[in-house]
Amino acid sequence: MVEPFSELRELERPMPSVGKAVTRVRLYDAVYQKVGLSRSESSALVELVLKEIADSVARGEAVKLSSFGTFTVRKKGQRMGRNPKTGVDVPISSRRVVVFKASAVMKQRINGEGVVPLDRI
Repeated sequence: MVEPFSELRELERPMPSVGKAVTRVRLYDAVYQKVGLSRSESSALVELVLKEIADSVARGEAVKLSSFGTFTVRKKGQRMGRNPKTGVDVPISSRRVVVFKASAVMKQRINGEGVVPLDRI
């Protein structure tokens, strides 16, 4: 007899990498170990790349990183919201937000479908 909802148990297991975050320091260290630059050169390189991405997005430019994804800026119009504590309607002003859309290659890597090593892309 097949146990009902047995497939859902697989979904309930925590992902092994949940709670782990890639920090700037981990990026510095990865560049240091894999590229062979000094620690100070590695941190400067990572900071330069992150600054260029942030500056480009702040100017409203799309940042497309092949096999990774695209950062874009989207304009959200004004809308009405509700204060959850009081229930009073409150206008939410228009603003710009950063949106990230993963590439097809990244989605495949995340889902373990036909994983392509990044050095072969």
